[in-house]
Amino acid sequence: MDPREQLRIYLEQRRETGETELVLDKLSIDEVLRIIAGQASSARGTAVAAAAAAEKEHPTSARAAEPGSADWREALREAGVAQPPSGAKPAGPAPAPKMEAPPPIDAPAPAAEPPKPPGVPRLAFPQPGHEAGAPGALEEFRTGIVVGAADSELFHSPFAHLESLDAIAETVRGCTLCPLYATATQSVPGEGSPTADLVCVGEAPGANEDATGRPFVGEAGKLLTKILEAIKLSREEVFICNVLKHRPPGNRNPLPGEVEACSPYLVRQLEVIQPKVIVAFGTFAAQTLLNTKSSLSQLRGFVHRYYGTPLIVTYHPAALLRNPAWKRPTWNDVQLARRVLDNARQGS
Repeated sequence: MDPREQLRIYLEQRRETGETELVLDKLSIDEVLRIIAGQASSARGTAVAAAAAAEKEHPTSARAAEPGSADWREALREAGVAQPPSGAKPAGPAPAPKMEAPPPIDAPAPAAEPPKPPGVPRLAFPQPGHEAGAPGALEEFRTGIVVGAADSELFHSPFAHLESLDAIAETVRGCTLCPLYATATQSVPGEGSPTADLVCVGEAPGANEDATGRPFVGEAGKLLTKILEAIKLSREEVFICNVLKHRPPGNRNPLPGEVEACSPYLVRQLEVIQPKVIVAFGTFAAQTLLNTKSSLSQLRGFVHRYYGTPLIVTYHPAALLRNPAWKRPTWNDVQLARRVLDNARQGS
């Protein structure tokens, strides 16, 4: 197989899993695909073409292009697309980058700070020791959707008088603002620390949550616990809740009227807690909080702002149970959330 065709297939597979950057060569996936298609700048396109011509003239130097071959990397380097750092010693074919494998989400929390994988997206603001303009500062920031202003009240509603999470939960238990209360076994207002720095927001209670009155239980809940442990957080020190506080029958998608009736409870919870970071698990929670119809793949990898609070979007734990291939991008997302949280704690 032509190494360039192999590269194209490889990049498309990477993009399907939600990755956007080819870290080895500092080129975006889309940019490399444009180079392969001959749509890049003339300099890059000529370089790649020269590499292809050289390969034809010297077939004995071509490597076998079986899966896992590094031909495409070497072709890009030899074409001048990715230059080695200045001062680097010339050597033979550069090895593939060493990437730290994410610790299994079902493994105990690591004792040391989790590694920062190279695929973690750039943040929407400088990190500790990386102030704008300082040596080593991040060159680009991936700023997402901004909802509301940091100095404005989140919501004006009859719930403004509820000054604690317990008071909100008690009101939720007696709520009849939408028909869901009539079909649910009980309400699921949420649980966790009233002073949590991180809030996890899901879509709606499922059957296990409806039976227990607790959010994120069952297999998806166990996986969420392991995800939190992987970034050195426990369920007890965060707050976990859903957009809806009653289960939709048959786990169907929430209706617009149900969201409109229930969202004020979530917003009031966020007002009371005043978290430093929000993590929206799943498309529905992300679209509701950010007031957008964008897909999950479009929202991941950015630091959005919800009334001044950084908001990170990732896959729902239930989705990971159906598609384990999404665990790696989820690991990148929660690592990003952890970095934003550390930054916010240091700045407070």
